[in-house]
Amino acid sequence: MDFLTTVLLLLVGVGGGAALANALRSRSGVTNVRHESTLLLERIEKVFKVVMAEGYFSEIYNYQDQKKILYLLNDPKKAMVIAKSKVLVGFDFSKVRIRPSENGEKKLIIEAFPKPEVLSIDTDYKFYDIQAGILNHFSGADYTQILDEAKRAMNERALQSDLPKIANNQIQYMMYQLASSMGWQLQLPEAEQRQLDVLKAQADNTTNYKQLTTGE
Repeated sequence: MDFLTTVLLLLVGVGGGAALANALRSRSGVTNVRHESTLLLERIEKVFKVVMAEGYFSEIYNYQDQKKILYLLNDPKKAMVIAKSKVLVGFDFSKVRIRPSENGEKKLIIEAFPKPEVLSIDTDYKFYDIQAGILNHFSGADYTQILDEAKRAMNERALQSDLPKIANNQIQYMMYQLASSMGWQLQLPEAEQRQLDVLKAQADNTTNYKQLTTGE
Protein backbone atom coordinates (compact mmCIF):
# COMPACT_ATOMS: atom_id res chain seq x y z
CA MET A 1 0.00 0.00 0.00
CA ASP A 2 1.52 3.26 -1.07
CA PHE A 3 1.60 6.52 0.87
CA LEU A 4 -1.27 8.21 -1.04
CA THR A 5 -3.61 5.27 -0.44
CA THR A 6 -2.81 5.33 3.28
CA VAL A 7 -3.61 9.04 3.56
CA LEU A 8 -6.92 8.61 1.73
CA LEU A 9 -7.94 5.75 4.04
CA LEU A 10 -7.11 7.86 7.10
CA LEU A 11 -9.17 10.78 5.82
CA VAL A 12 -12.13 8.50 5.09
CA GLY A 13 -11.83 6.98 8.53
CA VAL A 14 -11.72 10.37 10.26
CA GLY A 15 -14.67 11.64 8.21
CA GLY A 16 -16.69 8.55 8.92
CA GLY A 17 -15.92 8.74 12.62
CA ALA A 18 -17.00 12.40 12.78
CA ALA A 19 -20.22 11.63 10.90
CA LEU A 20 -20.96 8.72 13.24
CA ALA A 21 -20.31 10.90 16.31
CA ASN A 22 -22.61 13.65 15.03
CA ALA A 23 -25.32 11.11 14.27
CA LEU A 24 -25.09 9.61 17.74
CA ARG A 25 -25.09 13.07 19.37
CA SER A 26 -28.18 14.23 17.46
CA ARG A 27 -29.99 10.97 18.20
CA SER A 28 -29.27 11.18 21.91
CA GLY A 29 -30.31 14.86 22.01
CA VAL A 30 -27.11 15.89 23.79
CA THR A 31 -25.47 19.14 22.73
CA ASN A 32 -22.17 20.50 23.87
CA VAL A 33 -22.64 24.22 24.58
CA ARG A 34 -19.93 26.25 26.24
CA HIS A 35 -20.45 29.65 27.86
CA GLU A 36 -17.57 31.87 28.80
CA SER A 37 -17.60 35.28 30.43
CA THR A 38 -14.96 37.67 31.67
CA LEU A 39 -15.64 40.25 34.37
CA LEU A 40 -13.44 43.32 34.36
CA LEU A 41 -13.55 45.79 37.24
CA GLU A 42 -12.47 49.16 35.88
CA ARG A 43 -12.74 51.35 38.96
CA ILE A 44 -14.56 51.91 42.26
CA GLU A 45 -15.83 55.36 43.19
CA LYS A 46 -17.29 56.69 46.42
CA VAL A 47 -20.63 58.39 45.85
CA PHE A 48 -23.32 59.96 47.96
CA LYS A 49 -26.47 59.67 45.89
CA VAL A 50 -29.94 59.42 47.39
CA VAL A 51 -32.97 57.96 45.60
CA MET A 52 -36.17 59.85 46.40
CA ALA A 53 -38.64 58.69 43.74
CA GLU A 54 -39.22 55.59 41.66
CA GLY A 55 -41.28 55.31 38.50
CA TYR A 56 -42.25 52.62 36.01
CA PHE A 57 -42.55 53.37 32.30
CA SER A 58 -43.42 51.57 29.09
CA GLU A 59 -42.22 52.87 25.75
CA ILE A 60 -42.83 51.76 22.16
CA TYR A 61 -39.90 52.78 19.99
CA ASN A 62 -40.03 52.50 16.20
CA TYR A 63 -36.75 52.36 14.29
CA GLN A 64 -36.51 52.81 10.54
CA ASP A 65 -33.51 53.23 8.29
CA GLN A 66 -33.71 54.03 4.56
CA LYS A 67 -30.94 53.02 2.20
CA LYS A 68 -30.73 53.65 -1.52
CA ILE A 69 -29.68 50.89 -3.89
CA LEU A 70 -27.74 52.38 -6.82
CA TYR A 71 -29.19 55.75 -5.74
CA LEU A 72 -32.57 54.70 -7.18
CA LEU A 73 -34.44 52.10 -5.12
CA ASN A 74 -35.29 52.39 -1.43
CA ASP A 75 -34.13 49.48 0.70
CA PRO A 76 -35.63 50.13 4.16
CA LYS A 77 -35.16 48.16 7.34
CA LYS A 78 -37.26 48.66 10.45
CA ALA A 79 -37.93 47.29 13.89
CA MET A 80 -40.25 47.95 16.79
CA VAL A 81 -38.94 47.85 20.35
CA ILE A 82 -41.10 47.66 23.47
CA ALA A 83 -39.17 48.82 26.53
CA LYS A 84 -40.31 48.53 30.15
CA SER A 85 -38.20 50.45 32.62
CA LYS A 86 -37.83 51.15 36.32
CA VAL A 87 -36.42 54.67 36.75
CA LEU A 88 -34.84 55.93 39.96
CA VAL A 89 -34.68 59.71 40.45
CA GLY A 90 -32.73 61.38 43.21
CA PHE A 91 -29.84 63.66 44.10
CA ASP A 92 -26.06 63.71 44.05
CA PHE A 93 -25.16 65.15 47.46
CA SER A 94 -21.58 65.75 46.42
CA LYS A 95 -22.95 68.82 44.59
CA VAL A 96 -24.55 70.32 47.74
CA ARG A 97 -22.90 73.43 49.23
CA ILE A 98 -23.84 73.89 52.88
CA ARG A 99 -22.52 75.99 55.78
CA PRO A 100 -23.60 76.91 59.33
CA SER A 101 -24.83 80.35 60.24
CA GLU A 102 -22.08 82.86 61.06
CA ASN A 103 -23.92 84.62 63.92
CA GLY A 104 -24.00 81.58 66.20
CA GLU A 105 -27.57 80.52 65.40
CA LYS A 106 -28.35 76.84 65.04
CA LYS A 107 -29.09 77.26 61.35
CA LEU A 108 -27.87 75.33 58.35
CA ILE A 109 -27.64 77.47 55.22
CA ILE A 110 -27.72 75.58 51.94
CA GLU A 111 -26.13 77.84 49.34
CA ALA A 112 -26.60 75.50 46.37
CA PHE A 113 -28.65 72.39 45.91
CA PRO A 114 -28.55 70.16 42.81
CA LYS A 115 -31.50 69.49 40.56
CA PRO A 116 -33.03 66.01 40.66
CA GLU A 117 -31.52 63.64 38.14
CA VAL A 118 -32.05 60.14 36.83
CA LEU A 119 -29.73 57.93 38.86
CA SER A 120 -30.45 54.63 37.13
CA ILE A 121 -32.66 53.05 34.48
CA ASP A 122 -33.31 49.30 34.64
CA THR A 123 -34.85 48.36 31.29
CA ASP A 124 -36.18 45.20 29.69
CA TYR A 125 -36.20 45.35 25.87
CA LYS A 126 -38.16 43.19 23.47
CA PHE A 127 -37.85 43.39 19.68
CA TYR A 128 -40.89 42.93 17.45
CA ASP A 129 -41.56 43.19 13.72
CA ILE A 130 -37.92 43.14 12.62
CA GLN A 131 -37.82 43.61 8.86
CA ALA A 132 -34.47 43.76 7.12
CA GLY A 133 -34.02 45.12 3.61
CA ILE A 134 -32.70 43.27 0.58
CA LEU A 135 -29.16 44.53 1.13
CA ASN A 136 -29.79 46.76 4.15
CA HIS A 137 -29.39 44.18 6.92
CA PHE A 138 -29.25 44.65 10.70
CA SER A 139 -25.83 44.57 12.34
CA GLY A 140 -24.72 44.46 15.95
CA ALA A 141 -24.05 48.22 15.78
CA ASP A 142 -27.66 48.78 14.66
CA TYR A 143 -29.05 46.95 17.69
CA THR A 144 -26.74 48.90 20.00
CA GLN A 145 -27.89 52.19 18.46
CA ILE A 146 -31.56 51.20 18.82
CA LEU A 147 -31.13 50.35 22.51
CA ASP A 148 -29.16 53.57 23.19
CA GLU A 149 -31.82 55.72 21.52
CA ALA A 150 -34.63 53.93 23.36
CA LYS A 151 -32.82 54.50 26.67
CA ARG A 152 -32.30 58.20 25.91
CA ALA A 153 -35.99 58.53 25.10
CA MET A 154 -36.87 56.85 28.41
CA ASN A 155 -34.53 59.20 30.29
CA GLU A 156 -36.16 62.28 28.71
CA ARG A 157 -39.63 60.96 29.43
CA ALA A 158 -38.75 60.39 33.09
CA LEU A 159 -37.38 63.94 33.45
CA GLN A 160 -40.55 65.36 31.87
CA SER A 161 -42.78 63.43 34.27
CA ASP A 162 -43.71 64.26 37.88
CA LEU A 163 -40.80 62.22 39.25
CA PRO A 164 -38.35 65.18 39.58
CA LYS A 165 -40.99 67.29 41.35
CA ILE A 166 -41.88 64.46 43.72
CA ALA A 167 -38.20 63.81 44.46
CA ASN A 168 -37.59 67.52 45.09
CA ASN A 169 -40.50 67.79 47.52
CA GLN A 170 -39.41 64.62 49.30
CA ILE A 171 -35.81 65.70 49.86
CA GLN A 172 -36.67 69.23 50.99
CA TYR A 173 -39.22 68.11 53.57
CA MET A 174 -36.99 65.27 54.77
CA MET A 175 -34.08 67.67 55.35
CA TYR A 176 -36.40 70.11 57.13
CA GLN A 177 -37.68 67.38 59.46
CA LEU A 178 -34.18 66.08 60.14
CA ALA A 179 -32.86 69.55 61.01
CA SER A 180 -35.91 70.29 63.20
CA SER A 181 -35.50 67.04 65.11
CA MET A 182 -32.00 68.20 66.15
CA GLY A 183 -33.12 71.73 67.01
CA TRP A 184 -31.69 73.34 63.89
CA GLN A 185 -33.27 75.61 61.33
CA LEU A 186 -32.86 74.99 57.64
CA GLN A 187 -32.42 77.76 55.10
CA LEU A 188 -32.56 76.83 51.43
CA PRO A 189 -31.91 79.00 48.36
CA GLU A 190 -34.77 81.43 47.71
CA ALA A 191 -36.74 79.37 45.19
CA GLU A 192 -36.38 76.14 47.15
CA GLN A 193 -37.21 77.94 50.41
CA ARG A 194 -40.54 79.13 48.99
CA GLN A 195 -41.31 75.59 47.91
CA LEU A 196 -40.42 74.28 51.38
CA ASP A 197 -42.67 76.87 53.05
CA VAL A 198 -45.55 75.65 50.90
CA LEU A 199 -44.85 72.05 51.90
CA LYS A 200 -44.68 72.96 55.58
CA ALA A 201 -47.99 74.83 55.38
CA GLN A 202 -49.62 71.84 53.67
CA ALA A 203 -48.25 69.49 56.32
CA ASP A 204 -49.47 71.76 59.15
CA ASN A 205 -52.95 71.96 57.59
CA THR A 206 -53.07 68.18 57.28
CA THR A 207 -52.02 67.76 60.91
CA ASN A 208 -54.60 70.29 62.13
CA TYR A 209 -57.35 68.63 60.10
CA LYS A 210 -56.43 65.23 61.53
CA GLN A 211 -56.53 66.59 65.08
CA LEU A 212 -59.94 68.17 64.51
CA THR A 213 -61.45 65.03 62.97
CA THR A 214 -59.99 62.60 65.52
CA GLY A 215 -60.40 64.84 68.59
CA GLU A 216 -56.74 64.49 69.53
